[in-house]
Amino acid sequence: MAQIVDGRSKIPSCDAYFDAIQSRKKLPHTLQESLIAAFAQIPVSSFPEVPGGNVIEIPSDTTIIDAVRILSEHNISSAPVRNVEIRNTSDWEGTYLGIIDYSAIVLWVLENAELAAFSLSAGSATVAAIGTSTVGGIGTIAAGATGPATIAGLTIAAVGAALVGGIASEKTIGKDAATAADHLGEQFYRLLLQEEPFKSTTVKSVVETYRWAPFLPVASDSSMLTVLLLLSKYRLRNVPVIENGGPYIRNFITQSAVVQGLKQCKGRDWFDCIAARQLLDLGLPFMSYDEYYFFFVPECDHLKLHTTTLQVVSIKQDELILEAFKRMKDYRIGGLPVIEGPKRKIVGSLSIHDIRFLLLKPKLFSGFRQLSVMDFMKAIRSDCPESGKPLLEPLACSADAFLGDVIDSLASRGLHRIYVEEENEVVGIVTLRDVISCFIYEPPDYFEDYFRSAVSNLFSP
Repeated sequence: MAQIVDGRSKIPSCDAYFDAIQSRKKLPHTLQESLIAAFAQIPVSSFPEVPGGNVIEIPSDTTIIDAVRILSEHNISSAPVRNVEIRNTSDWEGTYLGIIDYSAIVLWVLENAELAAFSLSAGSATVAAIGTSTVGGIGTIAAGATGPATIAGLTIAAVGAALVGGIASEKTIGKDAATAADHLGEQFYRLLLQEEPFKSTTVKSVVETYRWAPFLPVASDSSMLTVLLLLSKYRLRNVPVIENGGPYIRNFITQSAVVQGLKQCKGRDWFDCIAARQLLDLGLPFMSYDEYYFFFVPECDHLKLHTTTLQVVSIKQDELILEAFKRMKDYRIGGLPVIEGPKRKIVGSLSIHDIRFLLLKPKLFSGFRQLSVMDFMKAIRSDCPESGKPLLEPLACSADAFLGDVIDSLASRGLHRIYVEEENEVVGIVTLRDVISCFIYEPPDYFEDYFRSAVSNLFSP
């Protein structure tokens, strides 16, 4: 796997990814112009509603565990968070706090894994007990806490307590959250789910602290081109649709829903023309920062992409499960392949929403002292055959596969990525974002200033 020299890395801008995709597409320019003109004329209101017609919303005072349960029961990866403290408002900004998704939940779990690890390593049953230890002023940050409003401070308090108490050198379990929590096993999950302040953590706290992406709703009379660009170039995984002149979300358009819609366009000339292209003709799989390492080269004093040695971000089957989620967090990706051996043979696939199993089914893993990726996947497959199927049967194709077949496979199985293999080795990934990018480009100065500002502020290097 490619290394990050001197521990420094940098994420290219949204433009770098999207411009590279556009430059590598071998499509007639007239076709692309016609598509852009068509998408610009299609109103968002024409896009199919979510199943059932009602957008699932989660009240801001819902606990994080209950929120995970809601997402899991409805088989969705994210949901708008309704602000229960604001009533009878005509402003959507007051009605909603943002989006809760598994990306934010993973950040919360990893942060609290470190806190729980230090708490237990210090011999304490709860974080509050650490807060009243000999650390004094630092400890008061955590004392009496019943929520995550001071999560950063709580972590410092836990570390301080372990060190000042003189027991860190004897009882610390690992230097990072992933290793520590996996070594703690059942104790960690019991603390995370049953003890304060973890069990009372609300969705409001997580959304405000761990927001992964901006909350950018569009009006129902906006164009589908706007939505497609937000879901591709600007890396959003979902776009809420607000009723015109009202404060409520009437639809919730996701990358998955768009690719499902593209599948239904089979038989139309414009779709068949693009779908008949091989991945290589569309510049895929693209070695983007979504799925690959960029690293710093001191002698060149700039970022350099080594295409000959760069490898897909992955996890080995014998590594610890929280390390997999930590890797997703570090590289801001939604999933990664599980590999074995020097040939990097793919044996499984993990997605960021698989974190729900750790939170909702902790008893599955209580027997493991160290929970490896493969143990995690096998336990889920044994207990939940259908839910566990994608973990041990990853979706894969060759580099000469046709885009239409890739769209059909992703839409049929409801997955977010397909791995590109060459001689049984993972050499690339095609995501929903990549698929959508094949059909559009951004006209000059298309976005209004407030959209461009909101997105660039979040993703600027």
